[in-house]
Amino acid sequence: MPERSAGRPPGLSSRRLCLTFSYSTVRDFARPLRDGTRPPTARPPAPRTAARWSTSHPDHLTEDDKQLLKVLLTLCPELAATAVHVRSFATLMNNCEGERLPEWIRTVRDDEQCGLRTFAAGLESDIDAVVFGMSNPWNSGPVEGRVNDLKALKRGVFGRAGVPLLRKRLLLIAADRRSHRVTTAAAR
Repeated sequence: MPERSAGRPPGLSSRRLCLTFSYSTVRDFARPLRDGTRPPTARPPAPRTAARWSTSHPDHLTEDDKQLLKVLLTLCPELAATAVHVRSFATLMNNCEGERLPEWIRTVRDDEQCGLRTFAAGLESDIDAVVFGMSNPWNSGPVEGRVNDLKALKRGVFGRAGVPLLRKRLLLIAADRRSHRVTTAAAR
């Protein structure tokens, strides 16, 4: 007598066919075909992915990403308006055009469907410093990067190393990275 398990039609043995499936798997697969419904479409992009597409420079996106972003922006006018503002803000920052920031803030504030109003209000609270920072080609990025590295090292050995070992590791990292420093002559 052939082997039969509950839920399978007679004569359908997974051992005999060397297959691993259940009746419910086949039923779930065949249901859309029987009902005449279409199979599910592709999942929409995750919010983080859509944000990355909107904030990345167009030259850094693949052709597929560019096409998907174009479709996404045509389907969602609010996102399209926000993407326009994000691109114009990126242009202001990249070109050191801080003096145009108040105009950008007014545009964002006047746009009814833009989600950047809170960001613009935060910039407006200290507008002089933000305009100066965006107009000046120099920044504290290298210093902040060094501070971040040192804090990460300190957290990594917290409670396990005494002050002499921590001091030695900090000095070794500083000496190693010193050769990568940009001098004022090289910056000109």
